[in-house]
Order: sequence, then structure tokens, then C-alpha cells
Amino acid sequence: MDLDFVCVHAGRPALELTRRDVARALLAVPSGVALVAVPDLRRALAALGNPLSPHFWDSAKTTLGAIESGNATVGDVQRWLESTGTEPLLLTRSFFVWPEEDERGPVAREMFQRMVSFLEERVASGEIDPDALALRDERAREAYEDLQERWLNGPLPDGRVPGIAVSDEQDEELFAAWDEEEAFALGELRRILAELPPPERPAADLRAACVRLREVLADPGYPGNVLRACAGYEGEPLPADDEELWLSVTAGIAGPVSDLPEDDDVPEEFADLDGELSHEDAVLAALCAIHHADWLAVVATLARRGPGVLASPERIARFIAESEDIDVQMDDPEDLEAAETLFSSVTPLWACLGIVDKSEVLTPLGRWGLPKALERAWS
Repeated sequence: MDLDFVCVHAGRPALELTRRDVARALLAVPSGVALVAVPDLRRALAALGNPLSPHFWDSAKTTLGAIESGNATVGDVQRWLESTGTEPLLLTRSFFVWPEEDERGPVAREMFQRMVSFLEERVASGEIDPDALALRDERAREAYEDLQERWLNGPLPDGRVPGIAVSDEQDEELFAAWDEEEAFALGELRRILAELPPPERPAADLRAACVRLREVLADPGYPGNVLRACAGYEGEPLPADDEELWLSVTAGIAGPVSDLPEDDDVPEEFADLDGELSHEDAVLAALCAIHHADWLAVVATLARRGPGVLASPERIARFIAESEDIDVQMDDPEDLEAAETLFSSVTPLWACLGIVDKSEVLTPLGRWGLPKALERAWS
């Protein structure tokens, strides 16, 4: 490692190198190699008229030495990198987090570089004192954090707010990945169902199940409130058609449409933001945490085996682990336990819909309607 390496790594000539440039280059090689290179780098930069500062070089040796001895944490290294004065904070006070470097989209890359340039200007003007940061001056650190917070939340000349622009891009990427996963799962579900004989529609069972379902949905407590949220029926009139009602609620379990309504009787200042989730909120959170692949494995297995198969949470977890329809490794008992826990929120709701009976055994109604409802949820 030499000065040429640092210049290539930073994409700048030696006279324009910043402390951040040198720090990032030092972290890009094994710590032992970097420690050996520090004296030569320091002399070479000083000879060219870009000496940086003694405090930077001392902090570099301290941090690299801690890495080499195994005593440095990830947080220690990040804090040192940030102390160069031009490294954006990994986590701000408002909990903004920059995406990993190899996961940044065009907007995140642009905004990150804009932030670096902004900080370089503040260092040049003297508003940021990297030596004070290297010496762990609390006031300097607080001012450094304030400066970045204001920049992230203030509009650029083109009107964009950097923090919001990056978050919006991440949301778009997340939604796109979700849609792609859902479309693939839907295609696999249709392929599997096309290989099976279509089940007969159990009209009498559906009618009886919907009589019970309407009673449950009229009840303000659990499970009616959860099922209404799943289907998006809070405050909405229920469909008159039994099949439409049943399929929409069943589909909502695999893809909840809305959250539980807020309790308007509890003033916001008295809300227990740090308290445990209510049972209903915990159930909805569990439903939202189940992956497309898990739903596919479970419903495909139940469709193949038909009425009479046990569909308890424990058995469902085993269906997922043994499924040939999805590529998943669940060799760890904790993975099975996690799947079982999630589906423990599903089976009581299925029972309300007549999908399983009191013994958690799949019914003819469940065999007929579950695949249709899942296809509806993903369509």
C-alpha cells in the first residue's frame, strides 16, 4: 500500500486527498498492512504539502492498532471514520440510515456524494474541526451531528429533501422486490393448482361459515377486529355475497389490507409508545411477517393432501421445512419454532372461517377456498 494506491482508491490526486480518503484507503487493506504503510504515507503527503494533521495520524495508528489486536468494535471504526469530518453519519438522531455502499440506488449515491461535498466545504470554511472530532470533543461531535441533520432535512435548490429522497428510493426498491416475489409466487401457485383436480364448491359449508363469520365481524373485539382489518372492512358495509365475503377475509389473512383503527379515546400524549403490543397488533404483525414462500408451501401442501390433513402450527412448520415447492433451509430447530409461532396467529383465524375444524384439521371448505383466496391476495 502506498500513496498511489490511496489516490486510485479515492479517485483524487494527492494534493486533494482528505482525511476521509486516507482513512477509507487504510480500512480497505488488512490492518497490519495499513499500520506498516502509515509512516510512509504521512511522509509522502507532508512532502507534497498535504500533511493532514498529527491528531489524524495518531488516531489512525490507535484505531488500526485496535483492529489488529482484535479490540476494535464496528462502532469504534465507524466513529473514527466519522471523525475525519467528511464522513456522513451512519445513523443520525432522527434515525436516518444510509444504505450500504453496494446497495445504494442512483438517488442514494447522488445524495451521499452531495453530503460528502457539503462536509468538505464546511471543513474548508472552518465550521467543522476534524482535530476536535479526532480528540472526541463532545461539543464538536454535537455540532457535526446537527449540521448533517439539518442538511438531510433541508431542501436542495431543486426542491428535493435529501433524507426523504433517499427513503423514497428505498421504499420503491422494496416495493418492486415485493411485487417481483409476489408475482413469482402467484405463478408457482397457479402452476401447482393446474396439476390438481379442481375441488367441488361446498355450498352448504360456505353458507354456514359465512353466517358465523358475519357474527364474528360484528363483534368489536378479537378476532372480529383483526379479520375486519385484514379485509379492509373497518367502517365499510360487508359484501352481501357469501363467497365474496369469505374469500376477501381469507385473502386478507395472507395479505392484510389495513391496520387496526386507532383508539381515539386515548390522548396521544398518554399513549404507551414503549409498551408491549396488544394481542391484536401482535397477530397482525405475525401475519405481515409470513413470507410468500411460506404461504405457497403451506397452501400447496394442503391442496395436495386434501381434507382431513392436520393443519396445526407445528405441522404447518413441518410442511414448510419439507416442501419441494420452495427453496428454503430450515434445519435449525429455531427456524421451525419461528414458523410455528407465526402460524399460531393464523390457525385461530382459519377456525373462525371454517378452514380448519376444532381439531385443526383441514375441512372441504378450506381445501376449496384457501388456494382461491391466496391467488386473490397475490393478484
